[in-house]
Order: sequence, then C-alpha cells, then structure tokens
Amino acid sequence: MNTVVHLSGPHRRGPDLQELVARVAFGDQDAFSRLYDAVAGPVLGLIRRVLRDPAQSEEVAQEVLLEVWRTASRYRPERGEVMPWVLTMAHRRAVDRVRAAQAAADRDQRAAARSHAPAFDEVAEQVEGRLEREQVRRCLQGLTELQRESVTMAYYRGYSYREVADMLGSPLGTVKTRMRDALIRLRDCLGVGS
Repeated sequence: MNTVVHLSGPHRRGPDLQELVARVAFGDQDAFSRLYDAVAGPVLGLIRRVLRDPAQSEEVAQEVLLEVWRTASRYRPERGEVMPWVLTMAHRRAVDRVRAAQAAADRDQRAAARSHAPAFDEVAEQVEGRLEREQVRRCLQGLTELQRESVTMAYYRGYSYREVADMLGSPLGTVKTRMRDALIRLRDCLGVGS
C-alpha cells in the first residue's frame, strides 16, 4: 500500500532574493531584514573559513551586509543570482582583511628588524678586536721583561706609575723611562703613527 502525502498550500520555500534586493534598493528596511536573515548565515560561514577568527568574521560579515544595503541598487539580475553576488562580496572583503592583516604583520616585522639591527657589523667588529688583541700580545712579547711587567701593571691592571714603581721597588723616574721606551716600541710594532 502506497501512501501519498499531499502538501496543502504553496510549497514552503525561501524568500525571492531578487525581489528583496530590488526592494532594498528603494530603502525598504523590512525587505533588508528578510534578506539579512536569508544570507547572513552563508556569509558568516564563508568569511569564517577564510579568516578563522570568529570575532573578525562577525565584524567582516556586518561590513558585507552593510555593503549589500548600500549597493543593492547596483545588483543586476542578468549577471547572476543574489546569493553568489553577496558571497562574492563576502569573499573579497574577507580576503582584503587577510591581506591587510598580513601587510600590517610584515610592516611590524620590518620595523622590529630595523630597531634590532646593530649600528655596526658585530662579527667584523669581533674579528677585528680579536686580531688587534693578538697583535698587541705579539708586540708585548717583543718588550723586555721589565718593560712588559710595567706596561701590564699600568695599562691592564690600572696602577699608577708611582704604584708600579713601589711594587717593583724601582725609582719612579726609572719606571717612567721604561714605560716611555715600551710605549715607543709598542707604537712601532703596532704601526701606529706618532
């Protein structure tokens, strides 16, 4: 036994979107409310798939629906159905948001890189410093033991000439002479102009 179900009244279907858009173009707020109810879900769903951020998705969806309200008069039925027209606006707006966010992130990254960039080449500076220290060590080896000891105490340990003289048990004049001769030999060895 076959059961036939008869539907009474007209078939239940969604609102005629083209008609609603035409009415929205004339400022019909009730028509916009009905259009909003019909397209808001798909618009939000599409935008969420692009943005993946619920808060931003809702914001962009509102922007799109506001754009539908403002541009309803530009809709042309001969160019396509209402839903693809609205979803195209939604997709474009979502992609624009992604691009804007990426551009902002790129700008921030470039600014951060500039702010952390050293004012000089650190590697070259380190290599140069290491080479200079090696050259100074080599030149110090060319001094007499007393000269090297005097220079080391005065310039590397921070003692005054008087303190160096006291620690070495030498007259201050002798220490000054040693230091002067040692500095001349170091200058010549290092190739520093006088």
